[in-house]
Amino acid sequence: MISFIFELILLFTVVAIAIRLMGKTALAQLSPIDLAALVFLVTLSVTPIKVDGKTQAIIGIIVVVTIYILFSKLSLLQALNRLFLGQPSILVKHGKISKKELDKSRFSLVELLSAIRTAEFPNIEEIEYVILEPNGELSILPTHRAVNITPAHLDIETEYKGIPLAVVVEGKLQKQNLKKINKDETWILNEIKKKGFRDLKEIFYASVNDKDYSLYIDKGKP
Repeated sequence: MISFIFELILLFTVVAIAIRLMGKTALAQLSPIDLAALVFLVTLSVTPIKVDGKTQAIIGIIVVVTIYILFSKLSLLQALNRLFLGQPSILVKHGKISKKELDKSRFSLVELLSAIRTAEFPNIEEIEYVILEPNGELSILPTHRAVNITPAHLDIETEYKGIPLAVVVEGKLQKQNLKKINKDETWILNEIKKKGFRDLKEIFYASVNDKDYSLYIDKGKP
């Protein structure tokens, strides 16, 4: 029985550490790779455990719940909070994307843009902060301009302002989006030169408004 309890404690701790090392993105938006890793991790961790009868099963449940409560209590201590939960990561600050924090958090630019669009803020410039929380959730804080009274509140009709389409992602041209606005590679290269950029590799993210063709460029270094 003592050996059984020791196995539970050891494997629970190993799995908790493994998930912690996988990073916050494994908990944020489960991609097929994330899901496969977690399934294999859980399967491999419980396979060595042999439960002999109902009594041992009940004891096992009690041990796991006790370990969980203990870890939860320890995570409340300031000294251990960072170890168990980690720290929030600022992915966007004052409308500028942090490539360094994205790489550090193993969070892709595509996932970030998708999350921002889902939150109904298609323009990066409208975002004050995007914070990847320790539990894997994204906190998206818009600028004060984006949360003030809107024309909809006043029942005022407004004209279409356009939607930004990504034309450069991590230094790579998004030709399919250029086609959507009837523009080509020559046009975008001329436009970025006007902004003082000579090479696409200097640009982490760039978008073009589909109405007025205004260009937004982010180097990924806030």
